[in-house]
Amino acid sequence: MNTILVHYLHYTSFAVLFAALAVSMALHKPTVDGTTARKLARIDLLYGFSALLVLATGLLKVFYFGKPPAYYGHNFVFHIKVTVYALAFLMSIYPTMQFIKARKTGADESATYPKPVGIIMRVEMVLLLIIPLLGVMMARGYGYAG
Repeated sequence: MNTILVHYLHYTSFAVLFAALAVSMALHKPTVDGTTARKLARIDLLYGFSALLVLATGLLKVFYFGKPPAYYGHNFVFHIKVTVYALAFLMSIYPTMQFIKARKTGADESATYPKPVGIIMRVEMVLLLIIPLLGVMMARGYGYAG
């Protein structure tokens, strides 16, 4: 039962991560009102929390509830998947910093985000779309060199 719960949490956390980024992209504009700036900061918090949950449950899958750790260590697709995830995580730091700075904007004020924020979020979305493909490839045995 623990295996089922860990896998379920992993997949639902990834879905929440993806949804939070999609909502952020929908709300984001170069200039937003204070209410929207606070919403973006809260959604980004959800994004960050779900990213950590994806990481934690992923580690649990690798070391306790999935295939043996050696399978993952000898699978180049797994290494690509982890690299893509790490890249998306690192890229999210800059938008997060901008959302945190703007969260104190008053309702009657506006917050302006630098142009790279929107570009970075679009690139993150593309990276997040690649991760499930890599997971399916791994599940079908691609990349295993053991």
